[in-house]
Parts: sequence; C-alpha cells; structure tokens
Amino acid sequence: MKYTHLGKTGLSVSKLCLGTMNFGPQTNEAESFQIMDHAHSVGINFFDTANGYGGPGNFGGTETIIGNWFATGGGRREKTVIATKVYGSASEWPNDGKLSALNIRKACDASLKRMKTDYIDIYQMHHVDRRTPWDEIWEAMEVLRNQGKIIYVGSSNFAGWHIAQAQEAARRRNFLGLASEQSHYHLLERTVELEVLPASQFYGLGVIPWSPLAGGLLGGIIKKLESGDVGRSKASHANKQLEKIRPQIQAWEDFCAKRDEDPADTALAWLLHNPAVTAPIIGPRTFAQLDGSLRALDIELDGEAMKELDLLFPGPGGTAPEAYAW
Repeated sequence: MKYTHLGKTGLSVSKLCLGTMNFGPQTNEAESFQIMDHAHSVGINFFDTANGYGGPGNFGGTETIIGNWFATGGGRREKTVIATKVYGSASEWPNDGKLSALNIRKACDASLKRMKTDYIDIYQMHHVDRRTPWDEIWEAMEVLRNQGKIIYVGSSNFAGWHIAQAQEAARRRNFLGLASEQSHYHLLERTVELEVLPASQFYGLGVIPWSPLAGGLLGGIIKKLESGDVGRSKASHANKQLEKIRPQIQAWEDFCAKRDEDPADTALAWLLHNPAVTAPIIGPRTFAQLDGSLRALDIELDGEAMKELDLLFPGPGGTAPEAYAW
C-alpha cells in the first residue's frame, strides 16, 4: 500500500479510501466485517462513512456496523482513520439536520455512540449549509475539537467559493479549518477541475473523489453486460445509462484492453495521476474487487495516454477563469 498526507496535515492515509455506503443496504454485517478486515490486511487505513448511511429506515446503520467491528478489538479502531459526515436529517424535526451548532453537537455525539469510539478522525460536512453562519459552524467544531471528540474537519460537495468562505472564516478565528474536500469526480464528471481542485490546492486540502467509477459505467460495464455478469435489474439500469454514451464507453474499454488493464483499475489510476487527489473512495462488495483496486496504485499513464483520455473524456478546458475567459 502507498500512503500520503491528507492535504497540508501530518495525517498519513492510504492512497485508496474504503467506502462503506453499501454496509447494511447491500452488504450484511458479517460480510462488512470481512471486507474491513481484508482492507487492513492489504494496508488500507482510511475508511469513509456518513451518519445517514444505512438504507431507508436505518439512519446510522452503517456507523453501527463499523462500531460493532471496532468493538471486536485487535487494534481495529487504532489502525483506522475514520471519516464520517454530518448534515443529513435524523428525523423530521427541524433541528435534526444541517449544520446548526445544535445539530453538529447532537449528531457528533450520536455518531460517536454508534461507532463505539471516543473520537472521529475527520468530521466532514456532507453539504454546505447556506443558512448557518460560518462563525457558528466553526465555533461548534472548535468545541468538539477542544473536547477531543474530533481531530480534523472536512467538507463534501462544496463549490470552490464555499471552500474559500470556510477557510477565510477559519483563518479569522485562528483555526485550522478544512483538511479535506470530498467531491464527485471521475472521467465523466470533471467540473471540479474548474475551481474546486484549484481552491483545494491553494488552501492545502486533500481531495477525496467519490463515485470514481461513475456508478459502474467506467468499470467495464459493456463487457459485463455482454457476459451476463450483471443482475437483471442492474442490467436494465445500466443499459439506460449507456444509451447516450455507449460509443464513448466502448472506446474507453478498448483503450483499457489495448493496455491489458482493467477499466475500473485504470479509472482509479487516472484520478491518482492528479496531484490534487489524495485517495479515491472505493466501494468493493467482494475481496476480488478490493484486491483488484490495488492494481490502480501501479498503473502508469504516460503523457500520450493522458492526452488520449482528454480527447475521449473532455474536461472543462482548464482551471477557472482561463477555461472560459482567455
């Protein structure tokens, strides 16, 4: 496994982050335990979750599974950099969601209880809250940090100017501010290259791409459909998604086949070639998928390969404002 620092911090995290969104809705507790144990066995120390994960009617269910795994001992908690999120509504009551100081306090305590831990390594805002002042948010985070309940703060799904707002407000308070930004980023969705990535690099944030395989579209979906390696319901959904971009995805799979590389691993490798990226989030459902992802750490894409991919999956044209104004 390869490790890197999370942005400008001294925190060392694996170059692949284990996503746990499927734990509960698609993967039962026993299988989730096995995947987390296997992640540790191959050196992955960075896990991502959220207080809202767990599936319909099971708010916090994923954190509960992680907490039960931590409780089995063996240094599992100590070896894990755990990142969770706050924002989602735990109920229909008005103060049970978003980023008020009240909800940040309540949600953090609830996450700590579910995960059976005294502290959260990275406490991420799952979405920007435009109605709550930054001074209120940062004061709440400062209290949690002073209490030893959180160590770092991160964001998720922020625009570049939200990152700037957050960091400048934190700077006024002499607070570290954001350590990371978790963004929707893959070959088919490159909007963050305009402003989010430059803002993250300027302020020293680590970038953690979610859905790096575009919901499976970049994971060899055409070959899987042709071989019947996709369930009937998923095949129907995949075909609908492919309808408009099948030629592009076919060209992608041909690109990978020429290099004798798996499309999923190559998509992760493309992200890892960007110096702004800390660790893509992988969501394996089997040991084989997890082990396959490790190959991404060793795939080399030279300048010609990167140019070919830029032609196949055009980005926004560079960083802002040059991308749209000389």
